[in-house]
Amino acid sequence: MVAIRENNLWLLNLAQRLSWPTKLVLQTRAISPWQTGLFHWLLGHRWWLISCLGTAEMVLGAVVWSGGLTIHQLLEWTEQLMTQVMTNLPAMGSGVLLMVMGLALMATGERQRVLASSFLPSFYRQVSPIAPLKSPPDPGHGPKIVAIGGGTGLSSLLKGLKEYSDHITAIVTVADDGGSSGRLRQTFGIQPPGDLRNCLAALAEEEQLLTQLFQYRFQTGDGLVGHSLGNLLLMAMAHITGDMEQAVMASSRVLATRGQVLPATLSDMHLWAELTDGRRIQGESAIAAAGGQISRIGCVPQAPLALPAALRAIQEADLIVLGPGSLYTSIMPNLLVPEIRDAIAKATVPRIYVCNIMTQPGETTAYSVTDHLLALDRVCGQRLFDKVLVHQGQLLPQTLNHYAQSHSYPVVLDRNAITRLGCDLITGNISDEGSGQGMGIRHHPQRLARLLLQVLQPAPLHQC
Repeated sequence: MVAIRENNLWLLNLAQRLSWPTKLVLQTRAISPWQTGLFHWLLGHRWWLISCLGTAEMVLGAVVWSGGLTIHQLLEWTEQLMTQVMTNLPAMGSGVLLMVMGLALMATGERQRVLASSFLPSFYRQVSPIAPLKSPPDPGHGPKIVAIGGGTGLSSLLKGLKEYSDHITAIVTVADDGGSSGRLRQTFGIQPPGDLRNCLAALAEEEQLLTQLFQYRFQTGDGLVGHSLGNLLLMAMAHITGDMEQAVMASSRVLATRGQVLPATLSDMHLWAELTDGRRIQGESAIAAAGGQISRIGCVPQAPLALPAALRAIQEADLIVLGPGSLYTSIMPNLLVPEIRDAIAKATVPRIYVCNIMTQPGETTAYSVTDHLLALDRVCGQRLFDKVLVHQGQLLPQTLNHYAQSHSYPVVLDRNAITRLGCDLITGNISDEGSGQGMGIRHHPQRLARLLLQVLQPAPLHQC
């Protein structure tokens, strides 16, 4: 897998080196319009030309191999060439050699076309044969937003943010070890794809159709039951491209996502938790199901390395958002990566924690908003988020009764304690009851996004 990735990266780096002089020639306008059109056509069809050359050479080899029975049908120069080849080389050997060379050229052309469509810049893939030279493409709209978390909470946030910005970076936990993701992780040794899949579907331009496709779970089939199609696609992409980061990047291009999705780390990260009753629980899914009160949480390896792209996104961000999501198993795993903690600590832009609406049995039983903030402070060793966004509004009694059956209750908004912590409080009605989730309570994507972005720009927001 490492060799495949190195080969692909070598080709990509070569293409990027070639891109600078190519773009410079085009931008100088030193060539005439018809030359520009010809250049665009050749640039956009170079892999097709290589494949055609390979096809022609294979046909040529077949003619030689057959003893030249149809050589009179070729042009005069081809006939002379074939006569020389057949005179000086054995017909059987030279014909087979030419056919093999032709097949090799066809395979090379097709492979480079596929590689280019996944890795090379869009400048090379989307060229018009007669299009005039234009200014660089629109860099996009909206502020640079980094959203950190996992689970359904992060994907809900992304659905709302993408309506107001093209510059979104989702940094996603990779500690999941349950369900389809856990099975693929154990079998193939890849980062769990489930949360990454949810975020890719949320940021995709054709969200409804692609969400249905990515979230489709097989109900039958030996070895397929329980797996989602999106998980299998990301697993295959990881093996083709070399790792999960490259797999997500390639999938983002296929899905035309508005923004980028990045795993928090490429390390094989496993969670552990110590409970107040003395138990030590290993694994994300076991922690969520253990019950009891969590006193300390950590991971193996102790200090996983962050992706450089994730650190750059945090450094360049206009807004950093943490959550919503399961406090200990979806949000904190990202903060267990030391480099991510340090990058957030150095940021001077607004840093907002989106608190959950309901407590989660086994993780945050009886937690108030302040308890959530103090838990984050303990794992980070300092205050990283200077603002907290909390739902304030009525919830339906029947919905609350439904949650009470599983010992889940609304998170208590303790204003005075939040003020004493020195945290700015942002409130609003951001709940979305039902919305296809039965009696479930989720954050409303659009309301949540608007409330977050008003921190940057109090004036009315405009959608992209």
